[in-house]
Amino acid sequence: MTTDPPPEPTGAPAPTSTARGARLAFRRWRRTRPFWAALWTGTGGFVIFFLPMAPLGQILQVGVGGIAGMSGGVVLMAMALLILLLPGQRHTAGVIAVIAGVASFPLSNLGGLFVGMALSVLGGSMAFAWLPEKPARRRGGRGLLRRTRSAAETPVPPVSVGSGSP
Repeated sequence: MTTDPPPEPTGAPAPTSTARGARLAFRRWRRTRPFWAALWTGTGGFVIFFLPMAPLGQILQVGVGGIAGMSGGVVLMAMALLILLLPGQRHTAGVIAVIAGVASFPLSNLGGLFVGMALSVLGGSMAFAWLPEKPARRRGGRGLLRRTRSAAETPVPPVSVGSGSP
């Protein structure tokens, strides 16, 4: 007695299609906000925060410098989240990220050995400069009417009289 294999389900989506759909949805979401600016700012804050991390006894010996470095890293990571989640506040968050990154130079081991400072300044400046993508122009509509008008229907610009030209 032989049995046939069970038929393949036809209505179920392939496992790669859900992964592809999730990737495309993430890509669409990422393009609506300054993603790379937030990534660089957060990475710079992470470096500045964790570079002075040491056992508590050493941090207490370092004193305010170690705590200031860690608080600067926390501020930078918070600005990265703000840049990512509220793109409308990117200018304020970008300026604060640049200021906190530059302030980390004297406060936290030369700004996370220059790496954290450079990343946070790069991310803050990218966030400040980012512009949302303009929507695509619609085809048809008003543009079609402008193209079909005759030369007689187009308005003539006003001429200035007495402009002082010879």
